[in-house]
Amino acid sequence: MWSNSELWLTLLILHGLAAFLLLGALTHQTISVWIPIRMHVSSFFDRTRAVSARNYGAAIIVLYIVTFVLGCIVYPDYKMTANNVLVKQHWDKASMSFEFKEHALAFGLALLPAYWYYWKPPLVAERDFVRAMLTSILTFISWVGFLVGHVLNNIAGLGGA
Repeated sequence: MWSNSELWLTLLILHGLAAFLLLGALTHQTISVWIPIRMHVSSFFDRTRAVSARNYGAAIIVLYIVTFVLGCIVYPDYKMTANNVLVKQHWDKASMSFEFKEHALAFGLALLPAYWYYWKPPLVAERDFVRAMLTSILTFISWVGFLVGHVLNNIAGLGGA
């Protein structure tokens, strides 16, 4: 049905879309836990802050896992194509940044059980800071992963550079 390159490109696009959705959910949740809305919502930024942070927990866990699994599926193809281009071109920092991304995202995956525990209802006010910190760490890790992956894909593509 699909050629090999079409399959990998489709999986890469799905991985990118899942990452984009994850970033949106995490960014909204992070903004709403650090700068909660306390007055009438009138501006764009206020509406961004006005989301209910508690409604994002399960979606973030599912999106993180889906994004991670899709990343694991496209990883061997990346290592055989795009990373070889980076190594041949002596773009060592770019290649090492992907290694950093791998480790950071694995750390984020390890944080998911704690994230789930602190975001599951009922939410206790005394744990607000822990929830905010876990959300911020996952947001930072996800943004780093997204930006590194996006930049490296732009540099090396799917081995076509």
